[in-house]
Amino acid sequence: MRTAIDFSPLYRSAVGFDRLVNLLDSAARTETAPGWPPYNIERIAAGEGEDQGDSYRIEVAVAGFKPEQLNIEVKENVLTVTGKKDDDAATRTFLHRGLAERSFERRFQLADHVKVTEADLANGLLSITLQLEVPEAKKAKTIAIKTASNDSAAVLTAAE
Repeated sequence: MRTAIDFSPLYRSAVGFDRLVNLLDSAARTETAPGWPPYNIERIAAGEGEDQGDSYRIEVAVAGFKPEQLNIEVKENVLTVTGKKDDDAATRTFLHRGLAERSFERRFQLADHVKVTEADLANGLLSITLQLEVPEAKKAKTIAIKTASNDSAAVLTAAE
């Protein structure tokens, strides 16, 4: 049994976080997520001189699926991975069926400015690479401050 979380105190002191609160609220209301297919979400370590934590990889176990049976779609910050398995049970006789070769749909909520850059299928794992691409307008800027008594400028760093 889950208890409801009251986000109203957050609304008293924070402005513009409606989307985040809605995400948290929907995650709290969501029943147990299906466990199939299993997946990993990994933060990719950046190389020297790069920002830390701006690349991610999602790996989905899709053993038995061909590339043409898989679909990856991004719409309104939601990454959807679907697999459509052909129904071949009528032509095969199983003595034991332990492989869960069934169709699936798995959704991942993406943050703003996270883009899918690559998808690769190898050894039964579908790897989807994601990159955080912050637009120049959102990056920190250095602004010079001039004073009347001094021609030299002090430097101030401001984040938008």
